Amino acid sequence: MGIEEVIIAARSPWQNPCVERLFGGLRRECLDHVIVVNERHLRRGLARYSHYYHRWRTHQALAMDSPRGREAHPVVRGRVVEVSDVVGLHHRL
Repeated sequence: MGIEEVIIAARSPWQNPCVERLFGGLRRECLDHVIVVNERHLRRGLARYSHYYHRWRTHQALAMDSPRGREAHPVVRGRVVEVSDVVGLHHRL
């Protein structure tokens, strides 16, 4: 496959852009907007964000679709309803 392991320097997170993108997005989209009360609260928020990220959040690399894909519903199926997600931080239609 031609995949090679690349070892990065210790304490050099800028050398791993995939991890930086994940943690940066997590911080900006979730943790910067929540006051964490305890470990259970943090774990629940992270689990909800993970579900939102993989099920509903759009990704540019996927042509603005989510990793699991979403079905486009025609207008005749009914009215559009907004649903609160990730403790009210994000909304989906």
